[in-house]
Amino acid sequence: MSSNFFAQNGYLFYTIYIGWLLSEILLNRLLRGSDTDKKQQDKGSLGLLWFVIIASTAAAWPVATFTHALIYPSVFINYTGLILVVIGIIIRFTAISQLGRLFTVMVTIREGHLIKKDGLYKYLRHPSYAGSLLSFFGYGLSINNWYSLIVAFVPVLLVFIYRMQVEEKVLLSQFNTEYEDYMKHTKRVIPFIY
Repeated sequence: MSSNFFAQNGYLFYTIYIGWLLSEILLNRLLRGSDTDKKQQDKGSLGLLWFVIIASTAAAWPVATFTHALIYPSVFINYTGLILVVIGIIIRFTAISQLGRLFTVMVTIREGHLIKKDGLYKYLRHPSYAGSLLSFFGYGLSINNWYSLIVAFVPVLLVFIYRMQVEEKVLLSQFNTEYEDYMKHTKRVIPFIY
């Protein structure tokens, strides 16, 4: 861990991460869905996601403290990680805004649900998850320790993959061939790759 960076810039780091955490908590409270939504089909993925996020982000710090696996001996890595977190937050909230009233944190089909095919959704099926994953990668990178990067990112990635599979199964059951066609023309979270 680059202690010089945190000694000089801790306020920046903590401001960004506390703001990120509070925005996600607020999002979880406000956009949970309602009783008027069709049957929720989350399969426990939201609870699992929150558990893994909390465990992974909390564990990344002690891992950095007790291991010496510097990614790069410069604060450049710390700043790059912080920038990726901010870009990820912007992508996530842009995707949520573009989806509008159809967005909930629960996997559910809402009344009048349509497949969004423009904006970020023209290229990615899960752009809000892409933003989140970029932020978690940036978080791990900002600690500037290889093991912390793995601990902060890989478990979260695996749970997001599970959640995307749950979501896509629900959307396929609702929209059949329309969603299959959409899947053929888009990637999950990385344009042109995955």
